[in-house]
Amino acid sequence: KLTELEQKTIRNFNFLTLKPIIYLANLGDSDILDISANKEYQGFLNKMQETQEMVIPVSIKLEEEIANLDTEEERDLFLNEYGLKKSTLDDIIIKTYELLNLKTFFTVGPDEVRAWTFKNGMKAPECAGLIHTDFQKGFIKAETVSFDDLMKAGNYLKAKEQGNIRLEGKEYLVKDGDVMLFRFNV
Repeated sequence: KLTELEQKTIRNFNFLTLKPIIYLANLGDSDILDISANKEYQGFLNKMQETQEMVIPVSIKLEEEIANLDTEEERDLFLNEYGLKKSTLDDIIIKTYELLNLKTFFTVGPDEVRAWTFKNGMKAPECAGLIHTDFQKGFIKAETVSFDDLMKAGNYLKAKEQGNIRLEGKEYLVKDGDVMLFRFNV
């Protein structure tokens, strides 16, 4: 572990060894079903836990087969045959977001719903700037509703009628799952 002064001194060098790391342990088909029985993996996991590194067990072969299936029903059937609840790719994405301190907000239009990735702790104007710099420069307010409230209401208009839409200003810290409509003037 580096001291705070040492971290500050070498921060500008951008060493790869200082970047957060997730290790993917590629296991065989049978090993992924009972990872506790795989002694090599358990030894590796114990070593990584000492250094507080993140390890995700994955069977690349199974993931490839899942990716080549055409429908959601086929994927569910395949996962059930192996006694799995979901693809490991979901865990990889979730853990990566956690490690990098990333969150997601959404924008909704008549023809499109879009997910935007942002660093946790960003304010509304900064998130608006992810869409377009003009949105950030001319930011006025953001109409905001949580994803859950929007789903309960059924659509944006009903959410507005139910009073679930909030007007948020420049100091608003965007939350994971916010659905936002940015008001700006350039």
